[in-house]
Formats: sequence, C-alpha cells, structure tokens
Amino acid sequence: MKSHFFGNAFLSACFLLFSVGLTSGMSAVRSSSAYAVDLQADPKKVPEELAGVGVKEHLGDTLPLSTIEVIDSASGEKRALSAYFGSGKPVLLNLVYYECPMLCTMVLNGVNEGLKKLAWSVGREFDVITISINPNDTPVMAKAKKENYLKDYAKAGHDIETARAGWSFLTAEESQVRSLASKVGFEYKYDEIQKQYAHSAVTFVLTSKGVISRYLYGITYEPKNLKLALLEASQGKIGSVFDRLLMFCYHYEPLARGYSLQAMKVMQLGAMAFMAIVGGYLMVFWTRQRKGRMK
Repeated sequence: MKSHFFGNAFLSACFLLFSVGLTSGMSAVRSSSAYAVDLQADPKKVPEELAGVGVKEHLGDTLPLSTIEVIDSASGEKRALSAYFGSGKPVLLNLVYYECPMLCTMVLNGVNEGLKKLAWSVGREFDVITISINPNDTPVMAKAKKENYLKDYAKAGHDIETARAGWSFLTAEESQVRSLASKVGFEYKYDEIQKQYAHSAVTFVLTSKGVISRYLYGITYEPKNLKLALLEASQGKIGSVFDRLLMFCYHYEPLARGYSLQAMKVMQLGAMAFMAIVGGYLMVFWTRQRKGRMK
C-alpha cells in the first residue's frame, strides 16, 4: 500500500510540475510578441525583407546590348555592353557585387570551380561577364576581384592570358545595371538595415548575340550543366562531334534546374549506331563475297 501511495504521489507531483512549466511556457510565449508572430506566420508568405527579390525568366529575349553602358575595369572607360559580345562565342553572365560578404562570393566560387573542371577555356570557347549591381563599386575593385579569380582559375591548367581576355569584371551606373537586371529578370533590392543587397543565386547563359538561352541556379555549378548550357547557347558550334551528340541525349528539366538524360533519345542513338555498325559489316561482307565470285 505504501509503495502504491508513493507512486501516485510521485505521478501527481510530476503532473503538477509539468502543468506549471506548461503554463509558464505559454505565458512566456504570450509575452513575446515576436515569437507569437512567428507561430502565426504563413509559411507560404515571403518575408518582407525578400519581397520583390527573385528571378523572372525571359528565355529567348534579346538584350539591348548597344544601349546599356558599363565601365571597363582595365581602362576605366564607359563602353556599350555590345563591346563584350559579337565574337561568336556564348557568354556566361553574373550579376553580383564585389563587397558582398556571402552569396555573391559563393556564386562566383561555384562558377569558377565548375569552369576549372571543363576542358574548354574561358576566352577560347566561351566568355564570362561579371557585372556589379552596386553603383558604388569601382573599376579598381573590379580589377582586383578579376585577378583573384584568374589566378585561381589558372591553377587548373588554363591559360591565364586567354582567360583574362575572355572574363570581364565590370561596373555600371545605377540606371544602367537596373536596366540590364530588368531585361534578364533579375530582381534585387538594397537592405538599408543590413547595408547589403538581397538577390538570388543565378547565372545567365547568353548567345553571342545576347539572346537569353538558359538560367542556371544555385551556388554550385556542375561541369556537365555548364557544358550543356554553353553547347545549347552556341547552337552546337563549339565542342566536338561527341559534345554535339550530348545535346541530343540531354534535356533541360526546369523543375530540377538541370539537364537529365533522355532514355528514349539514348535508345534511338544506340539503335542508329547499331544499324551503322551492322550496315558497315554487311557492306564489307558483300564486297568480299562479290570479289570472291569474280575470281
């Protein structure tokens, strides 16, 4: 009986303590308006700080290259953006800012790491254009950033001088970069409290004429995705015959934000290759048979 009594008393004490703790916790929640707001927040609602930030894709649109002015980091002179196109090569475009403490650096690092693993080289098969969205960034800052990335890129065995000619780090006035951002659908804004720009992690793939060919998202860029996007933007004009066959086998999946292997196309390609091999074998066989009869 005693053990039963003490057992019930222990359970009652635990329940009392739990009730007191729960009541205190609920009181604390009610007294904290910020926490109460978090509990009632709509998970689908975009935080106020990120309202108006994102990407609206404009695939197939042509950028007004001749009307957008940028400032070259090497000369400090203003030039039309068209001066960095027209070489017949596809272009990777990044909109970042050079004193970004986090996301911009992660995007550029991700692009650079992906490019280092490609057999193709910046300035040879394709070009890269990086433009600051901060009008206070200077050509000196752009030049320093360029040299840092070129040195790292060259560690993978790529020619630094070729890359220097093909990778442009630029700045621009507020109205010019806003115009460019609007055309590619890159929505960003300045946070007065944080003193930073809120923006998305994205790289734009353009044709040599400034047509928006593809959007690549994230802070890591798989060499395969970069290669296929560049092939797509060049319309198969760069790369080997094998590279062009890759375009036949892969398809861009918008939801996955990457390229996936298409089984049907691979089967078709395999069937074509098989028929070609069998046809070649039969041709040789029949030729030998004919020669044997003639003897």
